[in-house]
Amino acid sequence: MGCDGGTIPKRHELVKGPKKVEKVDRNAERAAKWKYCALSQEKLRRPIVSCEVGRLYNKDAIIEYLLDKTADRPNMEVVTHIRGIKDIKELNLTDNPEWAGERSNTKGDVYEDLHCGMFICPVVGLEMNGKHRFCYLQTCGCVFSDRALKEIKTDICHKVRDVAIFFPSHFVPSF
Repeated sequence: MGCDGGTIPKRHELVKGPKKVEKVDRNAERAAKWKYCALSQEKLRRPIVSCEVGRLYNKDAIIEYLLDKTADRPNMEVVTHIRGIKDIKELNLTDNPEWAGERSNTKGDVYEDLHCGMFICPVVGLEMNGKHRFCYLQTCGCVFSDRALKEIKTDICHKVRDVAIFFPSHFVPSF
């Protein structure tokens, strides 16, 4: 027990130090940026759009915002740079065949990989889960990994087979 005459308390037992700052789990932060809409915080679903900053949005959430900018919504600061529909680009994404998504078993008797991405790079096969940099082409909206664009030097989009101007906007979520 202590303090009954037989023990003397030490300083560290009596004085409380400053609280330690809680660190954000990087994997949880990454999943939030790559699996959820930056405006509505709902799960990403097709059609998915991106802005010049690289944030991912559900297209219907952006259209609702553009139609009624006076509505009081949370996370309004992430879309202040979007003034019209021309400021966003609809993305042409490749589905990941290994991603089970909502169809997966939710009973808990099967291993569930939380880091598995919904989409992949069609050239290299990297998962779009936040660990690798991805880019989209301004002309067609096709999404590729940064590694694929560096390895293959051509002016033709690999998915659309059309001449594309390579001005990739990097997905570097910065909110």
